[in-house]
This record gives sequence, C-alpha cells and structure tokens, in this order.
Amino acid sequence: MDLDAYAAEHGAQWRRLAQLSGQRRLSAAEADELIALYQRVATHLSVIRSRSPEPAVVARLSRLVLAAQARLTGRPGVSWSAVGRFFSTSLPGAVYQAWPWWTGVAVGFNLIAGFFIWWIAENPESAAALIGERPAAELFEARFVGYYSEHEASSFAFQLWTNNAWVAVRCLAAGILILPVLYLLWNNALNIGVTGGVLASFDRTGLFFGMVAPHGLLELTGIFIAAGVGLRTGWAWIAPPPDLTRGQAVVQAARSGILVAVGLVGLFAVAGLLEAFVTPAAVPTAVRVGIGTTVWAGFLGYVIVFGRRAASGVRRPDGRRPDGRRTVTGPAWPDVLTAPLRVDRAP
Repeated sequence: MDLDAYAAEHGAQWRRLAQLSGQRRLSAAEADELIALYQRVATHLSVIRSRSPEPAVVARLSRLVLAAQARLTGRPGVSWSAVGRFFSTSLPGAVYQAWPWWTGVAVGFNLIAGFFIWWIAENPESAAALIGERPAAELFEARFVGYYSEHEASSFAFQLWTNNAWVAVRCLAAGILILPVLYLLWNNALNIGVTGGVLASFDRTGLFFGMVAPHGLLELTGIFIAAGVGLRTGWAWIAPPPDLTRGQAVVQAARSGILVAVGLVGLFAVAGLLEAFVTPAAVPTAVRVGIGTTVWAGFLGYVIVFGRRAASGVRRPDGRRPDGRRTVTGPAWPDVLTAPLRVDRAP
C-alpha cells in the first residue's frame, strides 16, 4: 500500500473532518457531513492500521476520529438548565425523601442535648467540675462569647465551613456502618448540652441561645440531614426494599447521598457566614436570632416546597410514586434525583 498516495487521495476529507469537529455550531447539512466523514475516516484508520501502520498517520487519524466522536456525542460541560434542575428538583427532592431520617435524628439529638442542659443546670456542682477550679460565670461567659470574635471573620467563616463540611462527609461516608454516625452525634449533643448546662447553671441561658441560635439552626440542620441520609444508607444494607437487592438499595441510597453532600457544601458556607459575621455582631440579640431564624426557615421552606413538587412527579420502578399512589407520567425513580448533570449537545 502506497501510504503517501492514500493520504493525498483522502487528505481533503481528513482536513474537512478536523474543521467540522472544531466548529462551534453546525447546520443540519454540516452535521450530516460530520457523521459521514467520521465514518469514512474511521474506515481509513482501520485500513491503514491493517495494511501500513505508520505511527504518525495512525496517531493523526486517531485524534481526528476521537475529536469527531466527542463532537457528535457531546462535549463535557455544565448547562445552566442542568444547574437549575439540580437546585429546583434533584437536591430538594433527595433531602425531602429522607425527611423521616433527618427529622428523627434532630429529635433524638435535641432530646439528648436538652437533657444535659437540664441536668447540669439542676446540679451546679457538676458544672463546677466541668469548668475546673475557676467556675466563675464571668470567666466562662468571656470564653464562650470570645470564641466567635477572636479570629478574623472571613478566615473564621472558611474554617467553620470546612469543619462542618468535614463532619457532614464523615456522617455520609460512615452511614453504612451506622455506629460511627451515632457516636459522632452523641459527642456533638454532649458538647452542646454541657456548654448550655454550664451557662444555665450561672443564669446565662439567654446568652447561650442568643449566641447559638443565629447560626446553629441552619448548621445543625445540615448535620442532621447528613447524618439522616448516612443512616438511611446503612439501613438500606440491613433492610433493602423488596424490589431491590441489597447492593442496589445501597447504591441507590449512596447516589442520593452524593446529591445531598453537594448541596450541603452551600448550606454550610451560609452557616459559616452567619457564625462569623452575624453571631458576634454588635446588634440586639433579637436581630441576630431573627436573621438566623429567617435563613433557616427559608431553607426548610425551600426543601418542603420544591422537594414535595419533585417527589410528586417521580415514580418508582413499580409505577408508584413515593407517596404510594400510581402515576402514568414522569421519569422513573430515582433518575430525576440522581441523574448526572446533562451536557450541551451538538445542534
């Protein structure tokens, strides 16, 4: 085979394929031409490989074929519509479907923390033991309040963001084992309960809730969601649905957990800003708590409104919606909640 003659005969087609593959927009006729040239050049590549495998020519045609294939199948990239679907459907739908788990976590966490606050407040000697030899209310109050203002606000917000995100990742990743998540929740509930109880024993209950509520409502809700979704993954292994194998159930729950993890990155960023800038702000406590409560209520409203809407349009493989009713329309569950972001296709 005369490779030079073959390249001269088909070189124009190769150059045209390279041009069309790099062109941003294609007309209908150009798209058809691209498909035809892609098939021809793929054949040329096969012929050269079998008869005269010159490395330089093979490499050139391989790049052309791969570029054309990428142009035909879609180039990686995130469309704004896909981002919109993630925040309007996928994320709130995933959080909403897991609501029995994270609300259960929230109830249990608050009961434990509340018990320790009450018990320590009713037993001042335990508070004195917990804060050492100098159990003065002023000293403890100064340490508690100073924590929120001893660092530069922007760096403090970043530190809080990464710390909370790491806690959430641990909850999601360790959920399959269940016990590590329960241990992490216990430690956090104990820490909040001891801190609140010590302040309550020195009649500083208002100070405690005034400093914790502005950021804690949103921050703890994020932790509850991460823990609840993680525990749901573990339970999927223990008691999978009857229509799924144990592995399928775990994979399905884990895919939903990945969506939640991505969404919690933004939630903890907002919580970090609240803790760094709003909690220590020199404004009345009612204003700080009001800001935190408004943001928290806005997030819950977002999950309920958009999550319920997403759940009502999703059906399971057996044709039933998450609420148990049958539906004949809508994408199969859980594709809407776990489908990857779509890429822009060639026109």
